[in-house]
Amino acid sequence: MYYVYILHSTKDNGFYIGSSSDLKNRVHVHNQGMVISTKGRRPLKLVYYEVYILKIDAVVREQFLKTSKGRRQLKHQLHHFLRSIGWEDIPTSNDQESR
Repeated sequence: MYYVYILHSTKDNGFYIGSSSDLKNRVHVHNQGMVISTKGRRPLKLVYYEVYILKIDAVVREQFLKTSKGRRQLKHQLHHFLRSIGWEDIPTSNDQESR
């Protein structure tokens, strides 16, 4: 199995999107400061993940979620969580997104 995951940094209130075949270990490695891109953003909390059978599907999904359209999709999908951490720019159900 392959995972696409989103970590939330409680330090800077930002997010990190990644993929891995071992989600539990990867989150642990992030929180141990062994990943350069998240080392200074700890502690990190796993807030979302998706599971794929094929690695290529996980990689393609990860790449999409890192685009502006993918981030808009995540904002919509994680609406309630994002509100709970104080994000103000969350689209409402009345917002229209170009497709």
